[in-house]
Amino acid sequence: MKLLKAAAITSMLAGISLLQGCIAAAVVTIVGGATVANDQRSLGNQIDDQKIEIVAHNELAKEQNLVDNTNLQVVSVNGSVLIVGQAPNTYLRDHAIKTLNKVSGIVQIHNQIRIGNIVSIATRTNDIWLTSKVKAALIAKDGLLNKGGLDSSNVKVITENGEVFLMGLMTKTDANIAVDIARNVGGVNRVFKIFEYQD
Repeated sequence: MKLLKAAAITSMLAGISLLQGCIAAAVVTIVGGATVANDQRSLGNQIDDQKIEIVAHNELAKEQNLVDNTNLQVVSVNGSVLIVGQAPNTYLRDHAIKTLNKVSGIVQIHNQIRIGNIVSIATRTNDIWLTSKVKAALIAKDGLLNKGGLDSSNVKVITENGEVFLMGLMTKTDANIAVDIARNVGGVNRVFKIFEYQD
């Protein structure tokens, strides 16, 4: 069943490879939604993470300097928060982190804001496509290792300007497999692992 599901999703992604753009964004949403039930986090933790992301987004949106001059994205897994994107200077980068520090429930902040110009829409579209490619590669490997191997539903993939960030609850072995898969996806410039390790 798992192998058939993986094959079906992989085929679907391959079939839209020429369409990219908005359709790729829809695929990411579909694949992401399908993994919620298999998430290693408790339902309560998943809800807490969603709340953290919403509150963080709202708090950042209250700061007009950040709205006008930065491009930021916040993702939470078990209270461990990753913030990625671009800020034109260290002042605004640090201001974004101070704003996040006010959000209740955050256990740790992984600051991956790059100092530089905001990326173009074309780059953002490519990032969405890269995310879908990495997820498809993880799902395909999941199918091949069906018996006790990598569970791709435990890996959250975030891409920003060609850099891929992997999050989730994983064993070190599975984390290394996931990183190796992501590194070998065409177009990926660098891979960062921000996992919470299980025994």
